[in-house]
Amino acid sequence: MRIMICGVPAPGHIMPLLPIARAFLDRGDEVTIASGENAKEMALSSGLSFRAVGPKYESWFEALRVRTRGNPGDGLAPERIEGYFVPRLFGEIGMALVLDDLLALGRELEPELLVFEPYFFAAPLIAALIGARPLLHLIGPVMDRTVLELTADAISPMWREFGLQSPPDAGVYAGTMLNICPPSLDPATSAMGGVRPMRPAALPIVSTSPLPVSFAESSRPLVYLTLGTFSNNNLDLFTLVLSALKDEPINLIVSVGADNDPSALSPVPENARVVRYIPQAELLPHCSGVIHHGGAGTMFGVLAHGLASLVLPQSADNFKNADLLEAAGAAKVLLPGEVTKDSVRAGLAGVLDSSAISSRAKLLAQEIADMPSPNDVAAMLAADSVGQQIACDS
Repeated sequence: MRIMICGVPAPGHIMPLLPIARAFLDRGDEVTIASGENAKEMALSSGLSFRAVGPKYESWFEALRVRTRGNPGDGLAPERIEGYFVPRLFGEIGMALVLDDLLALGRELEPELLVFEPYFFAAPLIAALIGARPLLHLIGPVMDRTVLELTADAISPMWREFGLQSPPDAGVYAGTMLNICPPSLDPATSAMGGVRPMRPAALPIVSTSPLPVSFAESSRPLVYLTLGTFSNNNLDLFTLVLSALKDEPINLIVSVGADNDPSALSPVPENARVVRYIPQAELLPHCSGVIHHGGAGTMFGVLAHGLASLVLPQSADNFKNADLLEAAGAAKVLLPGEVTKDSVRAGLAGVLDSSAISSRAKLLAQEIADMPSPNDVAAMLAADSVGQQIACDS
């Protein structure tokens, strides 16, 4: 089967697509990742073919900055962020920037299956134009329906350019949907029609590797702090958390990301270590709790390990994910205006000491373990395609 997999050229959008891409590749299918140049290394390092469509991700933001004559989204309340950025950045700008390249590539490769993530709005139109079967691969909770309606309005001229009408959902629900949220985290999505569940994190989740850093008092509970790869530019927040927890009976590993310098947080308390990056798979099995921003990739990794968390949402989908985690009973949340040294100390203590939060996190971990693996899902989707072809031929 010929498969094209496409998404916004940023780690949080591309990385969730790689497990199903590798599963198709292992079956012997022809798999191509289509995205901006930012995604090239992620695809190639996973053994996948890559074709560039549209410019680098930075160009998307720059186009919006020029249009708004300032910093896009400045001053918005958290609940308005998704409704602001999705129609503008990912709809009007992103779709226009990738549309021609993606159409040309689709006509060249003639994929039978076009897999896309929810923010890559050119994909449903391209699938309709080239006759490919569309497959929506969620990368987090389902998007608010009102946001999709706003986006459908924003991108409607591009659909009409090809003589088509933009659907009310911007085309994202035109086919099957892969849902990577465990049922107790996002019950609304699990109840939707045309949904196939798929495990969002690799198993097993037990690491035999030793912790890559050492502490003087190694028996203390280990806590991991990360703000991900997109929302990690607030060094003051890292410093605040380090200061808040310097006298607590824990060990703290802080990951600042590849674009930040760990030395910028010096001096570092004795109970903390600051690194650029450690793979979650190597670190989370050693942890007792996690402080994070609520990005989907981090959230699913934390839940797969049955870990409770303190969530400090920063941007984008962080606020929705934080709400879902708190509603599921697996986390405590501190919104930006609530973050102080005292609240961080109290919040983390409440997370580490709560048997109720720990139990809910372990329940979600079991739900994730029970979800079909990417290999299972790839086999099911291939069987679906064969069945559809037989039906068309008969």
